[in-house]
Amino acid sequence: MNNHPDSQAILLREDTQGVATLTLNRPAQFNALSKALLTALQTELASIAADKAIRVVVITGAGKAFCVGHDLKEMRAQHTKKYMQDLFGQCGQVMLAITRMPQPVIARVQGVATAAGCQLVATCDLAIAAEQACFAVSGINVGLFCSTPAVALGRAMARKEAMEMLLTGEFIDASEAARRGLINRAVPAESLDSEVQRLIDSIGAKSPMALAMGKQLFYQQLDTGLETAYQLAAETMACNMMTDDAAEGIDAFMQKRVPSWKGT
Repeated sequence: MNNHPDSQAILLREDTQGVATLTLNRPAQFNALSKALLTALQTELASIAADKAIRVVVITGAGKAFCVGHDLKEMRAQHTKKYMQDLFGQCGQVMLAITRMPQPVIARVQGVATAAGCQLVATCDLAIAAEQACFAVSGINVGLFCSTPAVALGRAMARKEAMEMLLTGEFIDASEAARRGLINRAVPAESLDSEVQRLIDSIGAKSPMALAMGKQLFYQQLDTGLETAYQLAAETMACNMMTDDAAEGIDAFMQKRVPSWKGT
């Protein structure tokens, strides 16, 4: 991906001090998720997941919108069931890639996030939004229940609050999104970057090995029963305790010094 902000690429990637920032770059289309953009996201997420130099990922959008979901014009122009199956299957793979990659992923939401764009916010591990951002899964307004966004929303929010959004298609503002658990916080627009950076700094100070193990366990246990979840968690904790980073972290804590992570 091209790192230049004035690039015509549909997805921009910029790596700075261990942080990979992916910018959806279709501002004229409000960053709608075309098949090409989904493919670009798949490629970059796979590249980042394998890059041990990247500690944190930030996903944001160019222009006024974060992401308004799928490209409806493209969908209407390719109106076959096979195309739709491929499109929504590909979108699901992008969302799974976010949860499966070892690095924490932060959504930086500067504007409107609807349908699959709202799904993207719900899927990211963390999300910070500007106060003027708003959120909806509004497919129901055009006769299309947002079934794939429902997967992410139903796991990020209380069931009835997610269903209210899905059944009505109504917008909620950033403060309400924070209350419902769709995002972590709503902040003034001028504080958006500094709040994202605060999270980056906090995460960046932690053991990358522990973060990767913990993230994998977190999503794995969500889809299991309680007893299995505790078994998985216990095994992950035991494996984590055997790492060099855990030994270094505990020693540093007892010696009142800053740990030096080894990543093993």
